[in-house]
Amino acid sequence: MIPILNLTRQYELLKDPINDALLRVAASGHYILGPEVKAFEEEMAQYLGVKHVIGCANGTDALFLALKALRIGEGDEVITTPFSYMATSESIVRAGAKPVFIDIEPCSMNFDVQLLEAAITPRTKAILPVHIFGQSANMDEVRRVAKARNLVVIEDCAQAIGSDFKGQKVGGIGDIGCFSFFPSKNLGCLGDGGMCTTNDDELAERLRMLRVHGSRQRYYHEEPGLNSRLDEIQAAVLRIKLKHIDEWNHARQAVADRYDELLKPLAGKYVELPHRHSKGQHVFHQYTIQLKGSNDPVKLRAEVQKKLQEAGIQSMIYYPVPLYRQQTHADLHLNPADYPTCEQISDQVLSLPMFPELTAGEQQQVADALIQVLTAIPAHV
Repeated sequence: MIPILNLTRQYELLKDPINDALLRVAASGHYILGPEVKAFEEEMAQYLGVKHVIGCANGTDALFLALKALRIGEGDEVITTPFSYMATSESIVRAGAKPVFIDIEPCSMNFDVQLLEAAITPRTKAILPVHIFGQSANMDEVRRVAKARNLVVIEDCAQAIGSDFKGQKVGGIGDIGCFSFFPSKNLGCLGDGGMCTTNDDELAERLRMLRVHGSRQRYYHEEPGLNSRLDEIQAAVLRIKLKHIDEWNHARQAVADRYDELLKPLAGKYVELPHRHSKGQHVFHQYTIQLKGSNDPVKLRAEVQKKLQEAGIQSMIYYPVPLYRQQTHADLHLNPADYPTCEQISDQVLSLPMFPELTAGEQQQVADALIQVLTAIPAHV
């Protein structure tokens, strides 16, 4: 089976330094917010070109901490994308605010910045772009609108570490950047982990306070916060992996380029290949195609997945249910017809195996199988 992701290959390459780090932390007796976390935060800040990095327990908490640090809560609105993982909008609701979704662009699958202005109301406090699948949103337009309307910007960078927009790495463009180190991410730890980034000293101090129960000094609590701390083991592993992130992202780009070449026979008629805009590098957290040419794209996709599985190839759907369709947002009473592009794309997307260690031979197998499947399926399916 060619998996969508293979984490053991990466571990085998770094087994010795990772095992040494685990033993070093275990022997230290210091397991939470210690020297490994401090060193990781400093090294990551240098890598991203930001002033402050604040490690936390996971990427979902990073989003919630960002909203809390910016004092966004009851009665406020946050504009974001409906084409993302639940953590994005869930964090807004958790903070007491209301998510306001705008439709997405058909090529990049990031939210359509041309719809930002129309979505703003007197209650709007923030814009929350998600750099989906490893490619940045159009941050020029996001920043222009935010500045003109006195809004803050929170970047959801969970899938895009190392990506940039006009030479500036994501996470350092808005007021706060939020990252996840879930094992499947381009930079993943051995469990859960996350961080916030900012260039604002005051926000950094609030984020550090909020991640430890709203406390700057032990046993003195200024406001309700969270218990959301990056642990020493995960920080130690991330320090090792951080040294390789550019190499791995370049390998992902090479895998994507090879897919583009192999899938040329399908491009246009059968599939839409991933789009790359010219304003920044795509780091391909996923290689996601859009299936075309069917009156029933969901049925077509199910058939393609079934045939690929039979050929020993795993594929995934990110995301089959847009956020406005999720039961947790039923109280918003949103109309799917208001998001026509997202409706179409969520029925058509299919992600193929993507990880730095994927071999050319495995990619050839994927491409051969996909070409065989799509050219054999009747047009009416």
